[in-house]
Amino acid sequence: MKTWKAKWFGELTTGELYEILRSRSEIFVVEQQCVYQDMDGMDQEALHVFCEEDGRVTACLRAFRKDAETVQMGRVLTLKHRTGLGSELLKRGVREIREQMNPGRIYIEAQTYATGFYEREGFRVSSDVFLEDGIPHVKMILDCI
Repeated sequence: MKTWKAKWFGELTTGELYEILRSRSEIFVVEQQCVYQDMDGMDQEALHVFCEEDGRVTACLRAFRKDAETVQMGRVLTLKHRTGLGSELLKRGVREIREQMNPGRIYIEAQTYATGFYEREGFRVSSDVFLEDGIPHVKMILDCI
């Protein structure tokens, strides 16, 4: 059974935090073979939107204030690919960010292969391609006003 949650860092249980970090490591470090510093000090300021299934976090993202008008979303992942879980995560994440953070825009640095995924939810590319940890990315914006 899927259970969706949206919690600020201080509301997370240690088990939830462990599972979020475990899933992020599984996807970004192991699956994508990218060695990088995941724990960057922003989790403590972030709203975490995630799905739990059978004790595992199978989808998650985080969002934090970039500036007064902009919320940055990142660390977007699903353990189950091509099942619709990612679309559900993105829709729920955008809704929670709008309701809880009331931004003028949502900003993300998306891996280039995923731009169509974000465009379907209304994001638009706002930069040229750049490398982040050796992976091609673009900046994308979703206007909320």
